[in-house]
Amino acid sequence: MDSGTTEKAVRGQYSVPLGVSGLGGWLVLIQIGLYATIVMMIFQLFQYSLPAFEKETWELLTSKDSEYYHVMWGPVISFELVYNVLFLLFCGYILIQFYQRRFILPRLMIIFYSTNLLLGIIDFALLQQIPLAQEAEDGSSLRDIMRSIVTCAIWIPYFIKSERVKNTFIR
Repeated sequence: MDSGTTEKAVRGQYSVPLGVSGLGGWLVLIQIGLYATIVMMIFQLFQYSLPAFEKETWELLTSKDSEYYHVMWGPVISFELVYNVLFLLFCGYILIQFYQRRFILPRLMIIFYSTNLLLGIIDFALLQQIPLAQEAEDGSSLRDIMRSIVTCAIWIPYFIKSERVKNTFIR
């Protein structure tokens, strides 16, 4: 752009954002991450959450007569199912907002990352109340929490400061 064009764009005579914009750059990683999250959530739902509600499994964990019984199993399993379903729907909503380049997307992504971290910590704390779950813990939950902390530390500032984000999600 020449200086006259830049001056017109600055004064608002053009609706074209200045600088980098579009769904490229680091936003490609965000897209990949959102799709990967959807795939992982669907896998978790069908591999772990829904089978826990099958009659035999549910009774094994929630029946007072079972050796695996603990009062927290019912609430924890229910919490995880609700969390997974809502997070799956939220990811889909975010992707729609992403491709429509909505102004709200940066806030949605900050909510997405911080909520994921918070719910991971809550889930870990709940599972630590169940002796059988404590025994089964292999450190993967703590690794997931650490990964979420690192993710928040990288991507939340990116969505706050990035010129590409500001120029892409302007409506």
